[in-house]
Amino acid sequence: MGGSMKAPEKEILGTKMNHRHRPKITALVVDDNMVVRAIHHRLLQDLGIENQVAVNGKEAVDVHSSGQYFDLILMDMDMPVMNGIEATRKLRAMGIRSTIAGISSRSLEREKQEFMEAGLDDYHEKPLTADKIVSILHKISNHSG
Repeated sequence: MGGSMKAPEKEILGTKMNHRHRPKITALVVDDNMVVRAIHHRLLQDLGIENQVAVNGKEAVDVHSSGQYFDLILMDMDMPVMNGIEATRKLRAMGIRSTIAGISSRSLEREKQEFMEAGLDDYHEKPLTADKIVSILHKISNHSG
């Protein structure tokens, strides 16, 4: 009963692995709302996932154009400069195969459908929770077979 603070990290994907054997998962949080960005950044960090942030879709595209790669992209739908739908289409057109999860406070079915058709792997309404992120992570582990 040593009370290790790291135990939840080791069981993110339902398997007990130590850090040396689990590949490091990286994520990009794309959201124009500073508070949402901070919350999602912290949730990922608390799950042991290295992550960076971008404030709009253009920044997300630019980061990938510079050669960076992320296992997971949390993409907000409504952002200035370039919205999440356009950014997702551009990333897919560039050949980016990361798991892209669309995040939005909107719940209109046709908007969700347009976002999904842009190339999303998953969609969640705000706010994200640790449980929702773990559910997205399961998709990554199943995706990377």
